[in-house]
Amino acid sequence: MISKGKLAQIHIAKAQLSLSDEDYRAILARTAGVSSAKELTNKTVGGVMHEFRRLGFEPKPAKKAGRKAPNPPATRQAEMNKVEALLTHAGRAWAYADGMAKHMFRVDRVDFLDDSQLHKLLQALIIDAKRQGRYPDDLA
Repeated sequence: MISKGKLAQIHIAKAQLSLSDEDYRAILARTAGVSSAKELTNKTVGGVMHEFRRLGFEPKPAKKAGRKAPNPPATRQAEMNKVEALLTHAGRAWAYADGMAKHMFRVDRVDFLDDSQLHKLLQALIIDAKRQGRYPDDLA
């Protein structure tokens, strides 16, 4: 038995191609040897979808595929630049910041942090720099 999502996609394809019930069932029988989409398996659904695409079906991407970033990239880039400046001033590599991200948030790399986590990491680097007496005045 296939998932509800695949079953829905098959019915969307049927509607988009304007197939009659007779033509639809003929395609199912020819490509998968079944008379109903509910009888499809994960192995046979691919052949049916391939046939629908060959006939002109164009699946549309999910609405959530085009989500926008919550913060403008310029803000994030500015914080990444500050992290880089603090690391450079301390003579540390990006691996140090990646290690902090792993320790603080269980995230492997700084690039994968969300905006609030990145801000907290930046604050931790600033606190460290102030404690060591090497916080640059131009970053304030």
